[in-house]
Amino acid sequence: QVVLVQSGGGLVQAGGSLTLSCAASGRTFSTYTMGWFRQAPGKEREFVASITSNGGSTYYENSVKGRFTISRDNSKNTYYLRMNGLKPEDTAVYYCAAGARYRTNPLRESDYTSWGQGTQVTVSS
Repeated sequence: QVVLVQSGGGLVQAGGSLTLSCAASGRTFSTYTMGWFRQAPGKEREFVASITSNGGSTYYENSVKGRFTISRDNSKNTYYLRMNGLKPEDTAVYYCAAGARYRTNPLRESDYTSWGQGTQVTVSS
């Protein structure tokens, strides 16, 4: 397993942008599928975006397509979620997650085995 440490997040006005980062420990980072999930108050945690181990495929929840971009830098053991055009409904605690590439469905939360500590994103209207 990897240990994930998140950074970024904060308060932004609607229409603004933020970038979340997730740094992973270990030498096997490049073998992991990486994902972002979020949990709004009173709601269940939901899938936001994911990226395969080699960065060749990305997946997005419908409401963030065209606004959010997931990327990874395997040389830095870090991956990112760039969020543009933020809306108040994007307000949530965001979590990064990792799962072994051959055992992880990129869209399935339960397949991910390592989680970051979470970071608050608040979008004001």
